Amino acid sequence: MRLLTPILLFVFFTIPFVTAEDVVLLDASKPEAETLLKTLNRQSSKLSIQGDSILVETKKSGQWPGFNMGKQNWNLAHCDHLIIEAVNFGDQPITLHCRVDSPEIDFKTMRGSYTNSVTVESGEIKQYKIILPPLIPLQLKDKLFGMRGAPGGAKISGTDTKPDFHKDAVIGLTLFLNRPDRETKWSIRKIVAAAHKKPQQLHWSKMTPDEFFPMIDRFGQFKHEDWSGKVHSEDDLKKNIALEAEDLAKHSGANNRSNYGGFTAAPKQAATGHFRVANINDLWWFVDPDGFLFWSHGTDCVNGSNGHTPITDREFYFAELPEKEHPKFKSCYGKGSWAPHNYYEGRGVYTTFNFTQSNLIRKYGEDRQKTFAELTHQRLKSWGMNTIANWSDSKIYNLRKTPYTANMGSGGKPIAGSGGYWGKFPDPFSKEFEESVAKNTEKLAATTAEDPWCLGYFVDNEISWGGERSLAIGTITSPPDQPAKVVFLNELKTKYNDVNKLNHVWGTNYADWNALLNSTDKPDETKAKEDLDAFHKQICDKYFKTIRDALKKVAPNKLYFGCRFAWVNETAIRVSAEYCDVISFNKYQRDLKGFKLPEGIDKPVIIGEFHFGALDRGMFHTGLVSTESQEKRAESYEHYVRSALEHPQIIGTHWFQYGDQATTGRGDGENYQIGLLSITDTPYPETIDAVRRVGYSLYEIRLKK
Repeated sequence: MRLLTPILLFVFFTIPFVTAEDVVLLDASKPEAETLLKTLNRQSSKLSIQGDSILVETKKSGQWPGFNMGKQNWNLAHCDHLIIEAVNFGDQPITLHCRVDSPEIDFKTMRGSYTNSVTVESGEIKQYKIILPPLIPLQLKDKLFGMRGAPGGAKISGTDTKPDFHKDAVIGLTLFLNRPDRETKWSIRKIVAAAHKKPQQLHWSKMTPDEFFPMIDRFGQFKHEDWSGKVHSEDDLKKNIALEAEDLAKHSGANNRSNYGGFTAAPKQAATGHFRVANINDLWWFVDPDGFLFWSHGTDCVNGSNGHTPITDREFYFAELPEKEHPKFKSCYGKGSWAPHNYYEGRGVYTTFNFTQSNLIRKYGEDRQKTFAELTHQRLKSWGMNTIANWSDSKIYNLRKTPYTANMGSGGKPIAGSGGYWGKFPDPFSKEFEESVAKNTEKLAATTAEDPWCLGYFVDNEISWGGERSLAIGTITSPPDQPAKVVFLNELKTKYNDVNKLNHVWGTNYADWNALLNSTDKPDETKAKEDLDAFHKQICDKYFKTIRDALKKVAPNKLYFGCRFAWVNETAIRVSAEYCDVISFNKYQRDLKGFKLPEGIDKPVIIGEFHFGALDRGMFHTGLVSTESQEKRAESYEHYVRSALEHPQIIGTHWFQYGDQATTGRGDGENYQIGLLSITDTPYPETIDAVRRVGYSLYEIRLKK
């Protein structure tokens, strides 16, 4: 999945704008406003004072056009949100990013800052609310680690135990766009830090460590708060079975659905016995195996393992953990080592406990796996969902009651000079890459390749494409035994013949071709642009073609969904369109109204991940796009999926994920309130109502009936 710093929540609301306790960070009507501002990327953005507002005009493709208010000294400890008055003068939405900095900011890692984005619709000036995290109580600071969010929503990251944003010492604020695809014009009137109306720090913030820990109860929940739906006993778990059974009986599923969830009220198409894609009257669709129009409405990580969490070094967090050899709960313990970020990175093997699994044992008993699997299909149908999406349990989707997507990794040797959030980019020219892809696709022959319930395959996830020339630069800066580098060097030899001709173009002084092979210096990106662009495209082509050919050899009737783009460049998207049946994106944003493929490409698109979260049900982190409450979370879900249904190229949305992550986080610290179910296997009723509303009317919305 794609992984960011916590979202700043922007929503329109009406309150008295400035009170005596509020801190005015910017008032554009004041004479001193202009002296506070510094333009970001002067080549692509322009600032001016227009009446009582700061007008920002940006050009296309500037990296960070906007403005910065640095060298401040604001104590916002008593504030729990910012208010921004903004207006977008364009005819399309813009994504406005906001970053607040504390003195510890490291501009390389961005620790010491709190950042994210909002979609600002065109039209009248509005007020937007930005939730600020609470301060971690001083007496607890050194004991809260291994999580992205701490109790109350305070932010934690890194490999140490120190929070990396301190709102009691804010030194700067930045508003910017990121590589806008068109010229924009927007303005800011005021930015105010607002004092909360009731204490944000609850009673537990005054506890000593001995009083506060253990902070997690035997069900994996935060001990020191209560909320609607919290489980207090095994009896509550049993009662929830009956309550949900009643709800599912009332909502048995949408009307006019085929065996696979397609729309039987629309004209039937040619049936092939497998899922395919088709453009019908300028709308892209899946067509199900029986020939009915199908739009994929699903959820990722459909399994009973979302609640596993490291307990090594943190045993004091947990109350009433069962004995490791307990006959009933022994299977809930495990070992892990995956930790690309946060406290457990580089610390080797750690012990884990799976609270989701232990709660299923308490709730359903010995037949929990069968009961959970059967119930999952019943839930999805009742909720108006028709797809079990990525990273789901094969034991569940192999019941063949709900269509599903499968996934695999490419593997092989990475490009040593590349980089990225999840790791280095695979070298598609390496022998290991081709062997790994072939081996992984061959496994599909005996499992999903001919299963009509399988829509198709995602291969890899959120790999690091970087900028337009990043992979070629990463290749040049790799060691001499890098297969991609050897291929690139041969391409350059063929083109230039004489290394001195290359030196003339690149502005280099390689003594011979062997000197270039052994060099790990980065070339001048401007001078070498033509060659870097060409090889970057060649890497993209080799990657997608190798995978496509291997998949179609083994599973010719299945769809290739690509690699779930998160950070991507236009070249990679264009090349993927040549080889993928459907292009996949993980899009963590408010909606998809501004989404578009590069000019000239008309291909179906599937959204592999999106989510929203809130902090009103005992969790510590909202996930990548936050909302104020469960009610707002539900509204956001419906708004997002509707925006996808109204887009002619988008043919599905997959929510990340089926169940909440552990309150204390997985190996990389993610502890997001992003489930359709809580860690106690309890559906979030507000969100489920929204899923049903849009799920039961999917096809009517798509067809605008």
